[in-house]
Amino acid sequence: MDANCFRLNKSSALCSTHLNPIKRKPEHPCVIAMLRRPSDDITGEPRKTNAYNDNLFDRLAINHLSKSVQAATGLGNNKSGYESLVEAATVAKQKFDPVQQQEVIIQALHRAFPKPILSFIKTLLPPSKLSREYFAAFTTLFFAWLVGPSEVRESEVNGRREKNVVYITKCRFLEETNCVGMCINLCKMPSQSFMKDSLGMPVNMVPNFDDMSCEMIFGQDPPASTDDPALKQPCYKLCQHGWNKSVSHIPYAAKAHTHQP
Repeated sequence: MDANCFRLNKSSALCSTHLNPIKRKPEHPCVIAMLRRPSDDITGEPRKTNAYNDNLFDRLAINHLSKSVQAATGLGNNKSGYESLVEAATVAKQKFDPVQQQEVIIQALHRAFPKPILSFIKTLLPPSKLSREYFAAFTTLFFAWLVGPSEVRESEVNGRREKNVVYITKCRFLEETNCVGMCINLCKMPSQSFMKDSLGMPVNMVPNFDDMSCEMIFGQDPPASTDDPALKQPCYKLCQHGWNKSVSHIPYAAKAHTHQP
């Protein structure tokens, strides 16, 4: 798929690969989060600093998710480890438009996590302080292989403090892909939808494209696409996946659903 960057106004450059036209009306927002605006050097290439030594569990989990994404896209690859997962995600970005990318990842997540297990968790853990804190703790303990090191933090929910926030120090997926569009369409948006629809748990993922950190706020509905600060961020200037910076800037509405092979 050709990369298409465009400009909605004189000060904000956007990529068609990280916008979603679907609006989601918050049903029961719990806390408020703000996305810190990146410094001026967001257009530069972020430096990769983290090194990972994946154990057996990590490698098995990475391979399982990678194979699920490959099955959803219909295109395999011969790479191994996290490189295989990144390659599968890159193929999804290249083959599908933004809306289709999100749908493919949701399909992959359903392949990776059996429906009976998801239904059981949804029934066992309805929205509550306990479930919000459980999801935060579980994510920190068992998903470091996907997003990198993280920690549980507190936020105020309905006037009281809860440990319902996961703070990811530097997202492994964003660090490996170095691509704002892939973060939005292949992680943030589909993960939010999957968690809400399959597990009954609202979550707002708030990436910081300056330092590549991210907050996952369990119990908070994400803002509508038109109001989400993350969807208003420009691509990295030296994106590793070849965004075409020379194309004309055109309104998103005219190109959002256009699939270009």
